[in-house]
Amino acid sequence: MRLRLREFRPRTGPHEHRVVQPRSPLRHASLRDPAPIGTLMADHDGLNRLAGLFAFAACSRHTVVHLPLRDAVPPDEGVGEFVDLVLAHHSYGLRASGWPALRRGLGPGRPLTVETDEARTRRDAAAWRARARHADFRDDLRHLTHARTYFLFGSRGVFAEAADSFAHAAARGPYAERVARGHASLAARVDGLRQPPGGGHPFEVLILFKAYPPYAHFRRPGR
Repeated sequence: MRLRLREFRPRTGPHEHRVVQPRSPLRHASLRDPAPIGTLMADHDGLNRLAGLFAFAACSRHTVVHLPLRDAVPPDEGVGEFVDLVLAHHSYGLRASGWPALRRGLGPGRPLTVETDEARTRRDAAAWRARARHADFRDDLRHLTHARTYFLFGSRGVFAEAADSFAHAAARGPYAERVARGHASLAARVDGLRQPPGGGHPFEVLILFKAYPPYAHFRRPGR
């Protein structure tokens, strides 16, 4: 997939960072804070681009991927606070508490176009799922919310698994019943979220397909 991004090189003290955002906003994609259940709701374009952005994050160990989803058109259903989304590798060392200052220093940025490798993403996702069956598996997504932003910290494999889930949601979401009347449909979920010790309600991020209005213009595939 070809992704059109905007690249930023902000500095904090002696350190230069690399941050990318989608060059054009995901107008019909929104994330509600997982507390403990969040929903990431998007149209077909949004789900496809999210698949590409997670795939890019998977292979970009030294890059922070920022999705300003609070700027999107709010959907007409769902509950919970809207938040932005940030993806970064465990090894990057990004601290959520330092993100607001980093974001303020982004500046205008420069255009960047990248290509993702869907076949490689699928292989990495399959390898992650195979390892996830082992009892000593620890390759999960660390997550927290700070400054109205939801952070996901993970490895290549777990980001690839999420990318595969978004691609699956984009492929199956438009076929669901009632979506032509404007209803959201559960299409997938983000797997691998780190769960709290000692049990309790599990954290979840549900991936929902929702066509954008006017719904009279939407046609399910094959109709």
